[in-house]
Amino acid sequence: MLTLLAVHLAAALAAPALVGRLGRKAFAVLALAPASVAVWALTLTGDVMAGRGPVQVVQWIPALGLDLSFRLDTLSWLMALLVGGIGALVLVYCSAYFSASARGMGRFAGVLVAFAGAMFGLVTADDMLLLYVFWELTTVLSYLLIGHYNERKASRRAAMQAIVITTAGGLSMLVGIVLLGEAAGTYRISEVVASPPPTTTAVTVAVVCLLVGAVSKSALIPFHFWLPAAMAAPTPVSAYLHAAAMVKAGVYLVARFAPGYSELTAWQVVVVVLGCGTLLLGGYRALRQHDLKLILAFGTVSQLGLIILLVGIGTRATALAGLAMLGAHAMFKAALFLVVGVVDAATGTRDLRRLSGVGRALPVTATAAALATASMIGLPPFAGYVAKEAALESIGHLGRGWVGGVVLAAVAVGSMLTVAYGLRLWWGAFATKPVIHAADEPGEVAVDRGVPARPASITKPSPVLVAPALVLAVLGLAVALLPGFGQDLLEPYAATYPVGEPGHLALWAGLTPTLLITLLVLGVGALLFVVRAPVERFQEELSTGPEADRVYRRMMRKLDDLAADVTALTQRGSLPVYLGVILVVFVVAVGGVLIASTEPSATFAAWDTPAQAFLGALVVVSAVLAARARRRLKAVILLGVSGYGVAGLFLLHGAPDLALTQVLTETITLVVFVLVLRRLPPYFSDRPFAPSRWVRLGVGLAVGLTVAGLAVVVPGARMHVPVSAHFAEEAVEFGGGKNIVNVTLVDIRAWDTMGEISVLLVAATGVASLVFLRRRGGAIYRAQDATESRHVWGGTPDPMAALRTPANLPPGTVAARAQGMGSRSREWLRAGRTLAPQRRSVIFEVTVRLLFHTMIMYSLFLLFSGHNSPGGGFAAGLVTGTALVVRYLAGGRYELGEAAPVQPGLLLGSGLFLSAGVGIVALFAGGSVLQSWIIDLHLPVLGDVHLVTSLFFDVGVYLVVIGLVLDILRSLGAEIDQQAEQGERGPDAYDDTRPVPAQGPADGASGPGRGRRSGGRP
Repeated sequence: MLTLLAVHLAAALAAPALVGRLGRKAFAVLALAPASVAVWALTLTGDVMAGRGPVQVVQWIPALGLDLSFRLDTLSWLMALLVGGIGALVLVYCSAYFSASARGMGRFAGVLVAFAGAMFGLVTADDMLLLYVFWELTTVLSYLLIGHYNERKASRRAAMQAIVITTAGGLSMLVGIVLLGEAAGTYRISEVVASPPPTTTAVTVAVVCLLVGAVSKSALIPFHFWLPAAMAAPTPVSAYLHAAAMVKAGVYLVARFAPGYSELTAWQVVVVVLGCGTLLLGGYRALRQHDLKLILAFGTVSQLGLIILLVGIGTRATALAGLAMLGAHAMFKAALFLVVGVVDAATGTRDLRRLSGVGRALPVTATAAALATASMIGLPPFAGYVAKEAALESIGHLGRGWVGGVVLAAVAVGSMLTVAYGLRLWWGAFATKPVIHAADEPGEVAVDRGVPARPASITKPSPVLVAPALVLAVLGLAVALLPGFGQDLLEPYAATYPVGEPGHLALWAGLTPTLLITLLVLGVGALLFVVRAPVERFQEELSTGPEADRVYRRMMRKLDDLAADVTALTQRGSLPVYLGVILVVFVVAVGGVLIASTEPSATFAAWDTPAQAFLGALVVVSAVLAARARRRLKAVILLGVSGYGVAGLFLLHGAPDLALTQVLTETITLVVFVLVLRRLPPYFSDRPFAPSRWVRLGVGLAVGLTVAGLAVVVPGARMHVPVSAHFAEEAVEFGGGKNIVNVTLVDIRAWDTMGEISVLLVAATGVASLVFLRRRGGAIYRAQDATESRHVWGGTPDPMAALRTPANLPPGTVAARAQGMGSRSREWLRAGRTLAPQRRSVIFEVTVRLLFHTMIMYSLFLLFSGHNSPGGGFAAGLVTGTALVVRYLAGGRYELGEAAPVQPGLLLGSGLFLSAGVGIVALFAGGSVLQSWIIDLHLPVLGDVHLVTSLFFDVGVYLVVIGLVLDILRSLGAEIDQQAEQGERGPDAYDDTRPVPAQGPADGASGPGRGRRSGGRP
């Protein structure tokens, strides 16, 4: 079964390319995927009848008890046969239905094949959570198929309506699955149905939630309106999704759980009331439609109510009849939808008032439609007749007092309506009659191909377009001729019901009351067709209240209005309000539990050493001063002091790795803050402190006390052994290292690290996307490019060009001697000549030149020694990032380009690719994802070498961190420098495709490597 699912996935992925190469003929090739399911099911018919259907279980998430569990029994065999067989025929039909120039055929083909695979997975899944996964896949894929004509408003609206309703039902179904699974102690469907848990309130609620999901998917009232609106989809979609597959998912869900839960009162009420109501409402609405697809759509709604009523009412005889009706309905309704598509393609309209003489022009199509219609209305000897006879017989012997009589009357009346609209459908499509030039009625949906005034001619359809409908119609006749064999096939499923006598499928059961009811149904239905004109006038005059579709749209508009009002009330654009609400909720929810707790207070020591008290006081004082600071830079520095104090506490508690990482992070963060502050006012606000500061102070104190309380109480409330209890042994045994922190990051909890570096990559991309005004990843700023280029500022030569000549540089400076000698070998910084002299610091340049390479080597030491000593890829990357920061601060953006002439995206992508690649390589070696391998070698010169493959994962982390720092320096540093210079010069002052050197004292911009205008603000 997994292989068949993989075949569908591969076909769906290959569909766009296949359609691009073969055109619409590719649909015939893609039909092999669902056809393989039908053939596979047929080959297993004997095993399924004997109760030996295949079972396949593959562990998915063992820790959570989730398995990929599949099982083929009678019910899933029948559904797989319908999903695969009709899916293959519909795909063949598509090869002739769409024109060669139709847009989006590749996408449509891929989604349709994927839907077939999702339906196959749904009907064979033996795990409730896995069933839900496939359930939601069908929801999403049906949304794409219904909205295929996305340029049409009706298609978009119908698709959105369908996904909203079915998704809401799916969420209800998920609640039921969780409640039922927890009550039963297992999520295996076969076990939950075979051994239902004791009836409790939770079980009853779970069953009702499951039924809500089934009702929404199968378009029963009050959700019936989405199915007729979905006729905006192409006809092949209607034939497959809305006749044979998607809407049958709800029927399948009811049929799957009915053997275990149909005796519940809540189940009986929902199934009987909604089944009977939908049966009658759908048939009544079908009588007044003039669009052929809408007649079939409302007819489908009606018969879905009948099928769910039969399989859900809870006896063996009705279950057998329901399964027979399920198969018969899929064949005749899919055939009729395909026939309507043929008529539409041949005439250009689906309005039965504008069609005449089509039957004489298209005799084969009319014959196929006649066979399918005969099966739908229950004429012998067709499958629909056999199933309906069995249904009437089983309901006649249902008993259950007046409920049985109501159900029998509803089925009889609904069958009369089926006869009436079935005859009206065939007559309207193929009969020769006077054509009424009537406008479309209000509320009708003009879909698929439009409705011209009158077909000028009837085009002969391709045999490939007619053949699928004819095959399905003939099958409806063929299977009815072997009712005994059909009973043998379906009886094993009916036998799983605990109540009632076995049912029977027969073409002739003698002169019985059921036969009299059948004759009455056919006679009254034919009479309704004969007097169709008075019936239509009666329906037009009869007020039925607001339509469900209109009520739904009004509710959605009201919901949008309510959402807008709530958003306007809560999203006020005030960050303090947002944070205040979040923090107050946290204090009330968590702090309230701490205060109400009856546990004794935990005992704790104030400190272990006086140094801890000093550092704690330093953190507290700096935090308070930061909160009171009015200058932004002062607040940032105080925050840094607080962070360094926390690093000291880490060190005193014996966590040098954390201390090192905290120090490096605080340093980088401080630089980032300073870079950002260059573009912000120096003060937070010129307004005086508002009285609300006391409220903010109170919230802050409450949050601090709550967090402190958690820190005291939570460690003592642990009930289980911590997950890290064996990390020390695992780090050495499996990770091959003694540094528990680093081994945890790259081995034991490598998945967490993978997620974290992915977040770093996304954060870097987001920052750069917000800052870069031009194409990101443009030319790297190089000192040589800056000095060799000539730029114009306000129509005059760049004043910096003169400042960069030896004659104008202060005598005795390093830069003057270097330029005068024409050599760069004695320059401390490669980009020093791009800076204004008064902005240069020789001491800083010399210090940076001396320390840069040392910092790089130290970072490499931390990288390679981190497995056994403090360090690792993250800390090493931060050290290298700090080295790049000092190069940038000393020489500006051109010096940064000289220090790291590489695009940050290359480092980010390479690091993530390397870390992920190491995890995948383990699979090829027979291990699990991200598994580490320990390699001990003896080399002649180096001696014993201890190598762990997680080192390469750490190298990936190292590259990601460097890429992040470099990207921040490029975006918040170099790019903002460039934007500031452009703002000073004007937007047309230079060609922004080439690098621009920093300006001298006249440019008025501040920052690393630039001067400031006299009297200007830094």
